[in-house]
Amino acid sequence: MDASSIIDTLTPLVPGASYEAAASVDFATIYVPAGHLLATCKALLEAPSLRFNVLIEITAADYLPREPRFEIVYHLLSIPNKHRLRLKVRVATSDIDGVVPTVQSVWLAAGWPEREVWDMFGIVFAGHGDLRRLLMPE
Repeated sequence: MDASSIIDTLTPLVPGASYEAAASVDFATIYVPAGHLLATCKALLEAPSLRFNVLIEITAADYLPREPRFEIVYHLLSIPNKHRLRLKVRVATSDIDGVVPTVQSVWLAAGWPEREVWDMFGIVFAGHGDLRRLLMPE
């Protein structure tokens, strides 16, 4: 399943969201607006043709001096449909405090990787109940 067909499936499920396909050499990659991340993740899990039921990892990249400076990267797997997907969310330096919602309500496994991204990059996940340091000293 390529990025454009995933976007075609998501567009009616998440009204108001505008998605962007990204170039990739391995599997489908799409950019998701931060304000529609949670609704998009729920649709990715619940839509029968998608069923991305496994969150493999969450990480981030820092592209200083570019703005938006950060990209949060989610790798997802659909076991029933045998598909992989990379979601990317752009985060500007001025937007860091609470702009990205936690996806723990969709994939419980997001808790620790979100803590790691917060600890290493300072990106706060709104609604995360346990942002404590994992790697860096206080």
